[in-house]
Amino acid sequence: MKFYYLIFSLIFLSLSCNIFDRENSKFEKLANNYIEKMLVLNPEWATSLGDHRYDSLLDDYSLEGIRKNRELNRVYLDSLNTLDFSLLNQENRIDAQILRSRLKYSVFSADTLRSYEWNPMVYNIGGAIYNLLARDFAPLEDRLLSVRDRLKGIPAVLRQAEKNLQNPPVVHVETAIIQNKGNISLIEKDLTLFIEKTPELKEEITPLQREAINALNQYGEWLKRELLPKSTGDFRLGEEKYRKKLRYTLDSDRSKEEILSQAEMDLVKTQDEMYQTAVTLYRQYFPKVEDENLLNDKKKIIKAVLDKLAEDHPTNETIVDLAKEAMQSCTDFVQSEQLVSVPDDPLEIIVMPEFQRGVAVAYCDSPGPLEEEGKTFYAISPTPQDWSQDRVQSFFREYNNYMLQNLTVHEAMPGHYLQLAHSNRFKAPTKVRAIFYSGPFVEGWATYSEQVMVETGYGGPEMKMQQLKMRLRLLINAIIDQKIHTEGMTEEEAMALMMNEGFQEEGEAAGKWRRACLTSAQLSTYYVGNMEVNNLRKAYEAKMGGAFDIQTMHDLMLSFGSPPPKYVKELMGL
Repeated sequence: MKFYYLIFSLIFLSLSCNIFDRENSKFEKLANNYIEKMLVLNPEWATSLGDHRYDSLLDDYSLEGIRKNRELNRVYLDSLNTLDFSLLNQENRIDAQILRSRLKYSVFSADTLRSYEWNPMVYNIGGAIYNLLARDFAPLEDRLLSVRDRLKGIPAVLRQAEKNLQNPPVVHVETAIIQNKGNISLIEKDLTLFIEKTPELKEEITPLQREAINALNQYGEWLKRELLPKSTGDFRLGEEKYRKKLRYTLDSDRSKEEILSQAEMDLVKTQDEMYQTAVTLYRQYFPKVEDENLLNDKKKIIKAVLDKLAEDHPTNETIVDLAKEAMQSCTDFVQSEQLVSVPDDPLEIIVMPEFQRGVAVAYCDSPGPLEEEGKTFYAISPTPQDWSQDRVQSFFREYNNYMLQNLTVHEAMPGHYLQLAHSNRFKAPTKVRAIFYSGPFVEGWATYSEQVMVETGYGGPEMKMQQLKMRLRLLINAIIDQKIHTEGMTEEEAMALMMNEGFQEEGEAAGKWRRACLTSAQLSTYYVGNMEVNNLRKAYEAKMGGAFDIQTMHDLMLSFGSPPPKYVKELMGL
């Protein structure tokens, strides 16, 4: 009897294993086939990811091209829904959930958001050229031949933009005009420097370069003369669309209402913590002031200390060199304190290309997850040439020497550069997690890393003041993000909140108002991600007790790629 039971058990086990293997194999094939087809339909995206098979092509911006993308997402979503996720192993199950969420969002974007109809920034082709020039993934001659072929397609893209755009918001058209000028500069000036290094290609590329510049100039005139005067669209997304987009962007169980309520409570707590740090510095900076009533005025004390710190600031000429010094200082500190393993991937600090300006002050551009090797760019935007001296001064008071240190922590060490370098080392049966990274995890880690540096003693109380000011910023980001898009918050109300409660300079607040109008849901990723990464740490500390080691925890946290925090929690066994 026992013999028959053993035989039956082995047969059952074998059948079960076959079922699990088949379902995992089906998912892996489906996911990898989908990604392959998406890369074919989106060659510009493929280049940015590091797949260079389609570098000579531009995306198809026609309505037929948009329909093909939508249909591909719909078909694969239906196929994915036929799988039994409970039969997948942990890695595949998490990746299947990530893929399902991204497919749903893609269909929602095509059917409901329809940004190709109202957002001219969709047709910003600067990245398609820049990504071929910036990285040395192939000999320059080969990359310039791909540039040549993409230059040929630029006039058609711009003609398609003129057909598709119907009634955009003014702010989107204004920003597109700025970025179009940057595209002209990129192709007219920057590209010429590369062509001069390969004179044998000059005769072949230069005519196409001129044609592209002419097309961009005509398009810029069309944006300014024809589209802008009739642009009366509403940049506000509205309650229903915003709520759905927020859910897809965050991939979190937190509701819109919960995020707002928590952010408003944390705003008060952070101001109180900031005041405690400011009082000590205020007494140091202004030792002769003994008015206790003044010392009890939290906002005045905070503002006075921040104003004092803002006196030491960079200029357009010095900001990149100061960022390089900050990078070295941060790296030395992270290594000496053994906060997290430091990668040796190359990093270059650069001036932000003109065509990418107008939305953010700085960004981290890591090599694509499909790139075999490559460097990370930490880009910083100088002030535009048409800014007044007062606005330039305001900008650099905001991004003073201490804030530049904090910005470098966020964008580079141990923030985005370090986290994405760890992420690119993650390997799985599919490329899902490598390609579809979680904004809340990426931004959550970067803002959490600011806290860790200050908590460990980096930069002293002056640095803590700037880190807490940045925390106020991420809280206010989440508040204005939803209030602008769902509650009709005005520019005056948003500016007052940022300047009076977040102590932001006028220039920074004005830039953030524009960014909030241009984007939706993304500004909430910082705060929600920060909450969830901090919750990961709390859960890990509770689990490990006296065996807690911060570097071990951070290395583990960063070892799973960049999935939504809820999956990192599962993978860490919390």
